Amino acid sequence: MNEYKIEDISIGMKEEFQVTVTEEMLEMFCKLTGDCNPLHQNTGFAKICGYPDRVVYGMLTGSFLSTLAGMYLPGKYSLIQGVEVKFLKPVFPGDTLMIAGYVDEVHENFRMMKLKVLIMNQKEEKVLKGKMQIGWLSEACDFNKGGKSC
Repeated sequence: MNEYKIEDISIGMKEEFQVTVTEEMLEMFCKLTGDCNPLHQNTGFAKICGYPDRVVYGMLTGSFLSTLAGMYLPGKYSLIQGVEVKFLKPVFPGDTLMIAGYVDEVHENFRMMKLKVLIMNQKEEKVLKGKMQIGWLSEACDFNKGGKSC
């Protein structure tokens, strides 16, 4: 987990990671959200609708943006304030996704930054693009340094 402080961040800075979407992720997302739409759960239904396999939930794909902010950019002290995304292409079980964030703006006075985000599949096709606004938590929230509870 990264622990970038706002003074460590500069425009153009980039962080990225990969994840492969598994069948188990779709099952857990269905159980967690209650969205059991057959397009995401039934291969036969998805094929009748013109897809080669079940379609991964768009919000499951988008949920990796939480990992981007909370683990990579800025990491430990992040507080997501807003997310805007567009789903460009469907994602399928077994796809390997590259999740990337690029710093577009930094506002030290407001302890906030804006990222451009992009998710691409293993074919280097853009499947999601968007923007995030992320604030910084106070370092007083750090229990490892004896800080106060927040």
